[in-house]
Amino acid sequence: MAKLNFGGVTENVVTRGEYPLEKALETLKNETIAVIGYGIQGPGQALNLRDNGFNVIIGQRRGSNSWDKAIDDGWTPGKNLFDIADACAIGTIILYLLSDAGQIEQWPVVRENLAAGKALCFSHGFGITYKERTGIVPPQEVDVILVAPKGSGTSLRRLFLENRGLNSSYAIYNNASGKAFERVVSIGIGIGSGYLFETTFANEVYSDLTGERGSLMGAIQGLFAAQYQILRENGHTPSEAFNETVEELTQSLMPLVAEKGMDWMYANCSTTAQRGALDWWKRFRDATLPVFKELYQEVASGNEAQISINSNSKKDYRTKLEVELQELRNSEMWKTGEVVRSLRPERELTK
Repeated sequence: MAKLNFGGVTENVVTRGEYPLEKALETLKNETIAVIGYGIQGPGQALNLRDNGFNVIIGQRRGSNSWDKAIDDGWTPGKNLFDIADACAIGTIILYLLSDAGQIEQWPVVRENLAAGKALCFSHGFGITYKERTGIVPPQEVDVILVAPKGSGTSLRRLFLENRGLNSSYAIYNNASGKAFERVVSIGIGIGSGYLFETTFANEVYSDLTGERGSLMGAIQGLFAAQYQILRENGHTPSEAFNETVEELTQSLMPLVAEKGMDWMYANCSTTAQRGALDWWKRFRDATLPVFKELYQEVASGNEAQISINSNSKKDYRTKLEVELQELRNSEMWKTGEVVRSLRPERELTK
C-alpha cells in the first residue's frame, strides 16, 4: 500500500505496480469467487476475473434474461453457472452484485450460505450502511469487504479489453479471517482496477448516491436541459443547441479534461472562452451549492435510500421506470442527439 498526496491530503492507495496480477492470483489460488447477479456490474467484473485467470462461477436466477446472457457469454450451466443458492454454497468469496433491491430480496439465501471463513464482497455500500432498512447483517465470522469501480460495468469491461483500467475504491467492514485486505485488493486487481483507493462502506455510498443524483447524472441532465431550452427559446436550431450543449462537451472537451485537467483545458481554449468560463463558474457553483448540501443531507439521513427501497421493490417498478425514461428519450434534445450521433464519422477523417 502506498501513501499518496492528493491536493495536500494523504491517502492510502494500491496500484497494480506494487500489487501485480500475479500476486493477486497467488493470493486467491484456492478461492472460488461466486459472482451473484449478472445485470449491471456482474458481466464486466466476472468476465474480467475469468480472463485474468481467477476461479469464477456465476449465481443467477434460472430462466431470467441474465441467465441467458451469461450462457451467451460462455458460462456453462452446472460447470460455472448455477442458481443463486448453489453458487453461494460453492463460493468461498461471494461477490454480491445484485441490485440493491435484489440484494434485500435474496439476502436470506445468501445469509444461509455464509459459513465461517468465507468473504462477502460488495461493489456498493448500500446494503451494509443502511442495514437497519435493508436487513443485511452478515455474521461476525465472515470477512465483509467492498470493491467499487468508479463507473459502469460496461466501462469496466471496455477499458479492460483496451488494456486500461477503471479506478475503484475498496473498504473493509469486517476482517474475520485476518486476510481481508489481501482478499479485497486481489479482487480489485482481478476485475481490472486502474488503482484502488481506501474508503469506508458509508463514505462509498454517500459519495456514490450524491454523485449519481448530482454531477454524474441528475445535475448534468438538469444543466443540459436548461441550456438547451434557453438556446431554443432564443431561436437556435435543435442541431445547434444540442451541439453547443452536449456534443462539444462530451466529444471534445471532457476527453481533454480527463486527460489533462480542467486547468489545462482552460489554458488551451480561446481567450474569449477563458474569460467567460472564469467569470461564470463560481456563479454556477454558488447557485448549486445549496442543492448539493440538501442532497448530501438526504443521502446521509437515509431518506434517499428509503425512497429507492420503496420504489425499486415494487412489482411495477420497471413499467413506471420506462414511462419516466420515455420522457427523456422522446424529448427534442435527445431525439436531436440520436440524429447527431448517427452523423458522427465511423472512422477517423483524413486530413
